[in-house]
Amino acid sequence: MPFVSAARYGKDNVRVLKVSRDAKTGVQHVVEMTVCCLLEGDIDSSYTRADNSVVVATDSIKNTIYITAKQNPVHPPELFASILGSHFIQKYSHIHAANISVISTRWARMDVDGKPHPHSFIKDAGETRNAEVRVCRKDGILVTSAIAGLSVLKSTGSAFHGFVRDEYTTLPETWDRILATNVDARWNWSRFADLRAVRAAEPKFDRAYDLARNITLKLFAEDNSASVQNTMYKMCEQILAAVPETQSVAYSLPNNHNFEINLSWHKGLKNTGKDAEVYAPQSSPNGLIKCEVSRSETRGDVAGSTRSKL
Repeated sequence: MPFVSAARYGKDNVRVLKVSRDAKTGVQHVVEMTVCCLLEGDIDSSYTRADNSVVVATDSIKNTIYITAKQNPVHPPELFASILGSHFIQKYSHIHAANISVISTRWARMDVDGKPHPHSFIKDAGETRNAEVRVCRKDGILVTSAIAGLSVLKSTGSAFHGFVRDEYTTLPETWDRILATNVDARWNWSRFADLRAVRAAEPKFDRAYDLARNITLKLFAEDNSASVQNTMYKMCEQILAAVPETQSVAYSLPNNHNFEINLSWHKGLKNTGKDAEVYAPQSSPNGLIKCEVSRSETRGDVAGSTRSKL
């Protein structure tokens, strides 16, 4: 007989903007996020027998997100997601796990005449700070933090040679190339027993985010890269060393190619090798390199690897 082997449901793409105002200073802060909340539990009958008595309506889930944002801090996103997920398993006895994803837009304070403006902001194009949290009645709270859409490029300091060459190979080896990518980095935290433990760790989330972002940018810029693979491994290694509460770090880096254009057909114009100045960016197809690095004591524990990817 068939049976429901896995099920979750909820509300996706709930957009929230929260403005916090300091009446004394006049300074305001904004947080914009997109939230996904998916619930699991004793809900099989809603699928198999059309029994809606076990369903918390997705519209109610949306309203709960708004109310939770009003009544609680929304930053850092790891804490907000943990508060929201804990609400559902405490409120509804038949809900055993809540999966919360938060994508936070980066709004930077605007400078006007060299001074930070109290209530005006500029959006950092593309880059987001993300968190994914699974709050489980039985297993506690699993938290994954992430950086996504951080676009970086360096015009030298990257090489790629010594790779397999056979009858399928046309790519030339290079000792100097443009390296461009969109950084997707995530780090898995050690399991938290409950919401109280997450609250106690609140300052660590911002610190880890700043460290991970700075390590990523510094290594990208300064590493004399032999390959994307080797550079991303160094990034993972340094983040694990800098944030001891993390269990694993993973990167996904597309290689955004910029190809030399041979212009020799036009009056012998040189634009290859050391004379290359004009390139053709190519969005697809592209290389895609992924890597997850875990602490040696977690070898064999696949919890980090099996978490949902942001």
